[in-house]
Amino acid sequence: MKLLLNIKKENEDLGKQVNNLANISFLETHIKHVIAILLFTSSFHIQGQEVTYSDDNKYTLGGVSVSGNSSFSEQNIITTSGLRKGKEITIPGEDISKAIKKLWGYKLFSDIEVYVTKIEGNVAFLEIRLSDLPQLNEIKINGVKKSKKEKIIEENKLKKGTKVTENLRTTTINHLENKYKKEGYLNSKIHINTIDVKDSIKVARVNMVLNIDKGEKVKIKDIVFSGNEVLSDKKLRKSMKSTKKINRLRIFKRSKFIDSAYQADLSSVIDKYKENGYRDARILSDSLIINDDKTISLKIDINEGELYTFGDITFIGNTVYSNEYLSRLLRIKKGDTYNGVLLQERIADNSSPDARDITNEYQNHGYLFSTINPVEVSADNNVIDMEIRIIEGKPAYFNSVSVVGNDKTNDHVIYREIRTRPGQLYSKSNVVRTVRELGQLGFFDAQEITPNFNNPNPNEGTIDMEYSVKETGSSQIELQGGYGGGGFIGTLGLSFNNFSIKDLLKKDAYKPIPMGDGQRLSLRLQASRFFQTYSFSFSEPWLGGKRPVQFSASLSHTKQFLFNPQTGSPDKSRSFNITGITLGLAKRLSVPDDYFTLSQAISYQRYDLNNYNTGLFTFGNGYSNNLSYTIGLSRNNTNVDPIFPTGGSKFSVTTKFSLPYSLFDGVDYEALQEERDTNNAIRSDINSTPSEITDAQNRIAEIDQEKFDWLEFYKVSFKGDWYTRVFNNLDLVLKPSVEFGFLGAYNNNRGVIPFERYFVGGNGLGNQSLDGRETIQLRGYPDQSLSSQDGASIYNKFSLELRYPITLKASAKIYALGFLEGGSSHNSFRDFNPFNINRSAGVGVRIFMPAFGLLGIDFGHGFDALPGQTTKHGWETHFIIGQQF
Repeated sequence: MKLLLNIKKENEDLGKQVNNLANISFLETHIKHVIAILLFTSSFHIQGQEVTYSDDNKYTLGGVSVSGNSSFSEQNIITTSGLRKGKEITIPGEDISKAIKKLWGYKLFSDIEVYVTKIEGNVAFLEIRLSDLPQLNEIKINGVKKSKKEKIIEENKLKKGTKVTENLRTTTINHLENKYKKEGYLNSKIHINTIDVKDSIKVARVNMVLNIDKGEKVKIKDIVFSGNEVLSDKKLRKSMKSTKKINRLRIFKRSKFIDSAYQADLSSVIDKYKENGYRDARILSDSLIINDDKTISLKIDINEGELYTFGDITFIGNTVYSNEYLSRLLRIKKGDTYNGVLLQERIADNSSPDARDITNEYQNHGYLFSTINPVEVSADNNVIDMEIRIIEGKPAYFNSVSVVGNDKTNDHVIYREIRTRPGQLYSKSNVVRTVRELGQLGFFDAQEITPNFNNPNPNEGTIDMEYSVKETGSSQIELQGGYGGGGFIGTLGLSFNNFSIKDLLKKDAYKPIPMGDGQRLSLRLQASRFFQTYSFSFSEPWLGGKRPVQFSASLSHTKQFLFNPQTGSPDKSRSFNITGITLGLAKRLSVPDDYFTLSQAISYQRYDLNNYNTGLFTFGNGYSNNLSYTIGLSRNNTNVDPIFPTGGSKFSVTTKFSLPYSLFDGVDYEALQEERDTNNAIRSDINSTPSEITDAQNRIAEIDQEKFDWLEFYKVSFKGDWYTRVFNNLDLVLKPSVEFGFLGAYNNNRGVIPFERYFVGGNGLGNQSLDGRETIQLRGYPDQSLSSQDGASIYNKFSLELRYPITLKASAKIYALGFLEGGSSHNSFRDFNPFNINRSAGVGVRIFMPAFGLLGIDFGHGFDALPGQTTKHGWETHFIIGQQF
């Protein structure tokens, strides 16, 4: 039998050639091959006879058979081909060509062969021989991380059962090579191998091995500009935020080539010209040159154009605001150098949601549907006259306001923080503020809060507002142990930050605890051989449920045992106990603005000393009472995430004071002080007898007990933090801070109290512990090492942190930081010098997990000597647990 039509899948080289032709598919190539055979075949032999064809050789199809390796039924293949028995066909002719085209069109076969098996008079019999395309059985990917493999399979549709065609191979290779080139891997190499699977299943299957060699990212050796005269190469390179040439001294900016970043930076170069008045500047060409040392150089040819200035600026369509008011917002005058970037920012600054621009001015006062377009109406003599065309539209009102995603937190806790209400005039600033305050609640992932604008209706002037939130674990458990202070210290703490006290008696509410009302409840126990501390606190942020007035209450008890240096054990017959209670109220203010909070608290502490003689307390047996009032003013407008703010600031000024008992208790403190000085002189006199010294010490203790029966003092503290994003497109945040504290006395004869003092140095943990001391963090030095043994009455501190987020996911927020800081402590203003400080620098990392709170470690280097020493301190490691953000 002679083969009439023999159409086979070409060898691998032909496949590659075909696929390199962008507009000719593998199928089309084979069809053309068929047509060529049909056109040029003029005769063939059957059983030794020569049969000559012409255009008039018509036959009746006597039958069609199917052979080969295919899982499809014979009837389906014949029906699909259209070559049915009894049909009149021409050999060669269009009927067979169409049949072949149909079969190829299904992209199911690797080989299609058509034979004439016999001819009886004018009746022809045909055989269709074909093989199925192999299916993908398994795929193995080499050269990439496990986490990336699933995405490669999904993007290139390499699922099990997929037909393995040459087109699939080629598109997969091209996709991956282009992807890696955009990421800076210009020398990436992709190879695909297939291995036939031999088993009892008749279906053709192959295993695929995808080998990926990304190579190294290509670094940029140089960036060369041509055609620029107005702006230097240095200024143009600086305008390219992400594309930088190799510089060993640069830390935060890469020199690796990323195509997508490079394309964006080319636009930044043009924006730089627009900022300087050259609005017609354009890039004529850019090229990439591969150097011998495997780096690249970028060559950019620029046409700068001519300098333009602003001419007349006219507002059209404005009825709500006058021309004069809009001109003050625009802040661009006739004669100013043309700056297209600045013009756009003053109309709509997309980099800041609360920027002072014309668009925000309209949207903050209800005009959600307003549009503002700057149009150049004239550019004669390089002077550009502008029209700011405004379509104000109808004022928009909130039709409905809803929240989705809160499964644990009760609706009223969220709705009381929302500043947008149904029927209220739309305000963009209120939407932005709502997102910020929902994030600061701590119950939701601040990165996932999304305001959705639904069903906007410009004709009716309505909008539906939906806030989408994602809840995070708001309760924390603190369970830790460690060695310190001469023994093992164990800590157990529970903090429920979204508690519901009203559901305490409801069984169904324990999942595992009553939650959802936004209250905070914490319990903490810390114990060692030398001390025990118990504390309880509760706060309700909306007392009464109608206004943002926070009520708080706390109760604590601490028991400290004196260390016996001879045995190294605690002496439990000598103890120092502190019991305290605090009640507080904090109210959000409306003036100067509603970021301010006024807080007030009344607290009482009882200090009991039982044979507890130390250098700090001259009376070893006795007690002191501390009844004080605290008032503070704070302001916090930091951006959404309280763990990693990217903008805004917070500060607080706090004053804590007691009653001036010396004004009305009838005690002559001047005489007492003179008597104390006399006894102190006797105690210090080498000629005094032991009994005289003992009597003098006892009298001093009695005097101090009388002076500190009820503590008399005032205390002023200030702290301020500022957060600034260094680059608009990078979450690199600079945080400068300043702190100051002063503890004073109303009556100098009574003196500064031995409690409430400042202890500077170390990680800052143990704040307000034991004797009421306030510990101040200053990394790079040992804990509490920069103050005297008795503490200080004045301190100041400056710090500068540079923070960068590693991940801000809800499960774990991690950021790295570098810091510079300095501080000092003093006992009087005569010694106080705010710039005579102990300096340090270092790096650290913070990890916040909802269940465990904030953890961290810092490595600090102290550049100055500790008190009493002459050489700088050097490196110190600090572990941070539960520190403020």
